[in-house]
Amino acid sequence: MHHFQYHHGELWAEKVPVRRIVEEVGTPVYIYSSATLRRHFRVFEEAFADIPHLVCYSVKANSNLAVLKLLGDLGAGADVVSGGELFRALKAGLPASKIVFSGVGKTEIEMEEALQAGILMFNVESLGELETLARVAERLGRVAPFSIRVNPNVDPKTHPYISTGLRKNKFGLPEEMARSAYQWARKQPYLKAVGLDCHLGSQLTEIAPFVEALKRLKALYQDLCEEGIELQYLDLGGGLGIVYGEEEPPPPAEYAKALKKELQGLPCTLILEPGRVIAGNAGILVTRVLYVKHNPPLAEEKAGKNFVIVDAGMNDLIRPAFYQAYHRIAPVKEVPGEEVLLADVVGPICESGDFLARERPLPPVSPGDLLAVFSAGAYGFVMSSNYNSRPRAPEVLVDGGRFFVVRKRETYEDLVRLEEIPEI
Repeated sequence: MHHFQYHHGELWAEKVPVRRIVEEVGTPVYIYSSATLRRHFRVFEEAFADIPHLVCYSVKANSNLAVLKLLGDLGAGADVVSGGELFRALKAGLPASKIVFSGVGKTEIEMEEALQAGILMFNVESLGELETLARVAERLGRVAPFSIRVNPNVDPKTHPYISTGLRKNKFGLPEEMARSAYQWARKQPYLKAVGLDCHLGSQLTEIAPFVEALKRLKALYQDLCEEGIELQYLDLGGGLGIVYGEEEPPPPAEYAKALKKELQGLPCTLILEPGRVIAGNAGILVTRVLYVKHNPPLAEEKAGKNFVIVDAGMNDLIRPAFYQAYHRIAPVKEVPGEEVLLADVVGPICESGDFLARERPLPPVSPGDLLAVFSAGAYGFVMSSNYNSRPRAPEVLVDGGRFFVVRKRETYEDLVRLEEIPEI
């Protein structure tokens, strides 16, 4: 469910024509729907309303301050993986008591910042990190609340780059090492075990891996409590997938039903870290067609090669090049008729891997036409870069009949603002 719909042949974002936004802001541009963000969060939140829980939005999916503020106002906490994300969450007004800090490479400075802020807990991912956290906490004279991220060695059946729950992945600890880590931490006066953590990966479209991981985690949680380690939180991470094309991920209510059935009788507060499922279909990337190019076929070929060259590149949306990810692409103004152009939609970056789609059937388009790349609200702008010295796109938030530029388009001066030429 999202609020990007066609009215009389024109794409609208809620009650605003997309073309009107482009006329003011230009292209490429990310556009987010407040109504979609609110709806997705509430549907997810309400699915777990009958058990103790905390929904910590995964900031890495979309870290714009306006998005964080909107979700925070709905009651969301935050799952952060860097000091910068922690800074953003606090800046947006999310309470530190609802923030969990994940990630395999936390620095001592980041640990200090999080301890001073008073976050809910650290999700610790290695023995070395736990030792460092104890040392930093002692130096500050603060007790560090933590959970250990257990790697359950469950296949999430997703893209290997976004799989995090297998033993060969860099994340978390095997169960036997996690048990030893909890026992070691009991003897450390500046560490306090408060939870147990797990995260399988991203864009999961089946419930079975979640249930399998939860069964393993539940047994360990019960064992630790019986050993006198007083845990309060069971963090199952995020990872629930969305529809990009033909996927059929389970709805949050079905996902919640399966988890709650497995959790019966376990005295804990469930922590969930959704990101993509909240923000993914709440955003689009709008780009303008620059050129349409046709390479005629060689003698042995039946057809030539068509390219629709647009002003958004892999620096703006890297998922297709990086993950071979599918994003639906459609004209902002519908094209009548049944004629189809089979083309690669490519950007201006000087890389053959710079594409938004391969061999995609499109209606005939012309230079100047606008295309919308759907499902771009998560892992879109946050993964963008200045490659080829391209200023990053602006971000716009629509709320009903109004829209706001919540991040301005970068300028050439922004590109060099932190650079200096030394006198050599």
